[in-house]
Order: sequence, then structure tokens, then C-alpha cells
Amino acid sequence: MNATVLQKQSLTLPAPAKLNLFLHILGKRDDGYHELQTLFQFLDYGDEITVAPRDDGRIVLAESLPGVADQDNLIYRAARLMADSASCPVPGVTIHIHKQLPMGGGLGGGSSNAATTLLALNRLWGLDMTLERLAQLGLDLGADVPVFVLGHAAWGEGVGEKLTPAQPPEDWFVVLKPRCDISTGEIFSEQGLTRNTPRIKIAPAFEGDASRYRNDCEDVVRRLYPEVHQGLEWLAQFGPARLTGTGACIFGRFPTESKARKIWASRPSGISGFVAKGVNISPLHKKLTELN
Repeated sequence: MNATVLQKQSLTLPAPAKLNLFLHILGKRDDGYHELQTLFQFLDYGDEITVAPRDDGRIVLAESLPGVADQDNLIYRAARLMADSASCPVPGVTIHIHKQLPMGGGLGGGSSNAATTLLALNRLWGLDMTLERLAQLGLDLGADVPVFVLGHAAWGEGVGEKLTPAQPPEDWFVVLKPRCDISTGEIFSEQGLTRNTPRIKIAPAFEGDASRYRNDCEDVVRRLYPEVHQGLEWLAQFGPARLTGTGACIFGRFPTESKARKIWASRPSGISGFVAKGVNISPLHKKLTELN
């Protein structure tokens, strides 16, 4: 640890949402995980993490998440991992979260929170770890954490951790959250899940009609969760609508903010969500650059 660069004041950083613009499942691996191909893009909308230094060496979460023990929270686990990976004792931290992203929505909220915690503590504690090292640590917390750590829209393979930077169009999105919570484990264990989509190359994914690509989890989620099916049917009136991750959030892509907000204003009563812009550089990394 380099004591000369320790952050003396609290630090607030964004933890943005992500979308899986498509998600193909190629097969099941020997380790029980699924082989995937996907395209990650960030949104300019998400949670916010504040880290405040302590002098007693403790890691304290100022707010608990409903139904999640602090020790199981990815934010706490990320902080614990950073402390254990440091080359000398760290001073401790209090972590605040301003939560906007729905849990179990397929927007990567927990993974994004973990990634922001890793980068925030790297700065707060003056650890000087590289992004590559932080991404390696993040993979121990979840397959989606590295893309948030590295901070660039990416083509993902393997379980989603093999990343190649990508430049999808930075369009506007209407993101809707039907009234249900979906377990990733439940969807990936379903017998009816498509697990044999042919592998594609990166270049064709950006050529021609994007509707050729899909989310292989969608059929199973539609069948198990009528709320998602109804939401997709409504949003599809205005253009292609798709599930992100294993759900429950769905999204439609639009070329302008005004078009997206017009659709958002006409949404069915009682459904939550937001309008956001797709961005290829994470808002987290933009903020860190501004602070340098």
C-alpha cells in the first residue's frame, strides 16, 4: 500500500446497469456452468456507492439489502476480498449504497456494485492494483463482474468472462421491470432451456439485422413468468423487445431519447422501469477519469 495516495475523504462512484443485447447458450460445460456468447453494453443509469474511510480496520455496510445477510452481499464480499488481497493492513471502510436497480432484474446490479466497490477501495486505500488484477479478483465474485471492472462494452464468451471490447450503437432504451423476481439458477436448470445455439463470430454480430440474435432464456422465462410475457408483447408493438440476462427486466431499443420517452410515457400502469442511454464506456470509468 502506498500511504501517500490514500484517499482521506469519502468517494462516491456510479455502479451502472448493463444490458445483454443478446444472449446465446452454446452448451453445458463439464463444470456445470453454461458456455455463452453475449454482447454487454452499459446504461447511463444505475446505483451509487460511497466509500468512507475508517481507522479501525472494519468493513461496515451502512445499509443492508432486504433478504441478504451482510456477509453474503457482493459489496461486502468485494471489500473483504480487497482487504485480504492488500499487501499490508488496510484502515477500514464504511460503504453506503443508493439502490435504484431492481434485484433479480438481469441488469447486473450486484455485479456492478461489486466492481464499483473494488475500484473505489483500490483508490481509497491506495492499493495501485491494475484493472487486469481487479478483474481477476472480480471473477471470484461472479462472471459478470470483470466487464464492469474493465469498463468497456464487450463481446463476452465462456461464462461471460472472456471479453473483447465492442462498439455497439449507443441508442436509447426503455427498460421495464415486470412484477416478478427471477432466479438465475432456476432458469439455467430448466429442462426446456435452449443449450445448442451455434457459435457465431464477433464481426457478424454487428452486421445486418440484429433481430437474428436473441436471448435463449426468453422462451423459458415467458413460460414460467406470464408477467414477462405480457410485458414483452406490449413492448414489441414499438419494435424488437428482448429479455436481458435471465430477466426479469425487458428492453426496447430506440434511436432517440424523445422516441424512448414517448413509449415510456404510454407504458401499462403499475409497471416500473426507466429510460436510459446505452454507453460503451462505463459511467464508473468516466467518473474516475474526471477525478484523476
